Amino acid sequence: MTKDEHIQYWLRTAEDDRNTMNFLFKDGQYMHSLFFGHLYLEKVCKAIWIKNNIENTPPFVHNLIKILNGIETGLSEDDILFLGKLNLYQLSSRYPDYRNTVKMQTTKELTLSYLDKINKIDLCLRKKLL
Repeated sequence: MTKDEHIQYWLRTAEDDRNTMNFLFKDGQYMHSLFFGHLYLEKVCKAIWIKNNIENTPPFVHNLIKILNGIETGLSEDDILFLGKLNLYQLSSRYPDYRNTVKMQTTKELTLSYLDKINKIDLCLRKKLL
């Protein structure tokens, strides 16, 4: 595959996760909605990583900040701090003890604010793919 085909692969699969994120929110599954919100942004970040690196295989990590390390994204310091908070949700479905703590803290209001921030960051990141 070409570099552009790799980028398109990540963006195409990200859209599936975005749809799942929105479906889970509507279904009241807030923690899982944010898990897929993280996965969605992770794939967008990996597309950006591919664009900015010689290789076409992004690092096998889930930490959004690490994926974007060294890449000019246009994100603010607050956006980067948010990515650190969102990283917590990629762990939430992997570790049962941790899941219960996160699930109790993940309200509809919090999830709605996070989804809004995910969408704003997505818009900023996609500008770097043009």
